[in-house]
Amino acid sequence: MAGARVVAREGPTSAAPSQGDRTIPPAFHFISGLPRSGSTLLAALLLQNPRFYAGMTSPVGALFAGMLNQFSAGSEFGPVIDQPMRRRLLRSLFDTYYSDHADKSVIFDTNRMWCAKLPALLDLFPHAKVIACVRNVAWVMDSIERLYRANPYENTKLFSDDTERNSVFSRVDTLAQRNRVVGYAWSALKEAYYGEHARSLLLVDYELLAHAPDKCMRLVYDFIGEPLFEHDFEDVRYDAPAFDQALGLSGLHRVRPKVAMVARRTVLPPDLFAQYAALSFWQDGNNSAANVIRPKGGNGLNYGEARC
Repeated sequence: MAGARVVAREGPTSAAPSQGDRTIPPAFHFISGLPRSGSTLLAALLLQNPRFYAGMTSPVGALFAGMLNQFSAGSEFGPVIDQPMRRRLLRSLFDTYYSDHADKSVIFDTNRMWCAKLPALLDLFPHAKVIACVRNVAWVMDSIERLYRANPYENTKLFSDDTERNSVFSRVDTLAQRNRVVGYAWSALKEAYYGEHARSLLLVDYELLAHAPDKCMRLVYDFIGEPLFEHDFEDVRYDAPAFDQALGLSGLHRVRPKVAMVARRTVLPPDLFAQYAALSFWQDGNNSAANVIRPKGGNGLNYGEARC
């Protein structure tokens, strides 16, 4: 493939903390976006860099939301916790959770909710970037449906009762609800894409990451302002069997060793596939300042504001 054109972006480049000086805090960036769209793959690749720490969805987002509930109107503690204290408490949550990785220069926290929390997130971390992994929504649904069928002797926690899980139509419709795993992530991403903080957002399409991982990773490094690292795309390792088994979806976070796009036919009925294939709003480059990695002439990739 032809070389990628990199668009310069403002932002500090983090230097690795020295062994004798632990006072330099790690820089924080965030991974968000749609499920089954490469976020675990991206985290596994970033984890190869010894200066970075990354992983699958952490509990920080849930802890963040829980603390916010305790601060807010209706809580008995709200009147005694002022705005500066709220910021300090929420900021310390990240520092405390990742204290075992304080020797890293950059930490990536993964959660679908970050796209819906950009005002607070960027107030706490003004230089932070959010990398949102995206994919044609029909293929997201197809991927989850395949995992469901691969575990036929398990009632996954993704569905609360037989009404939700009784057919592919009810399962997909349930997942698409605004308070469920796909619908919530899609709504949060759309809010961020068209919101006032969109310039801090980079959308990475799963198919581009799988087809051209080297080009995509170069653009990711450029976006976060970090020096390049030579990744091994032939030997990528990540798995979380205990977490996946507890959810009733074995293999949910298992990453194949080689980064590659595997062609397959969908298991969704044609009308259902077509319904969700039309939801890729990020293909419309109008009215958004978000950064999107897109193909360019010569089989290369670049990124820039969606509206350009």
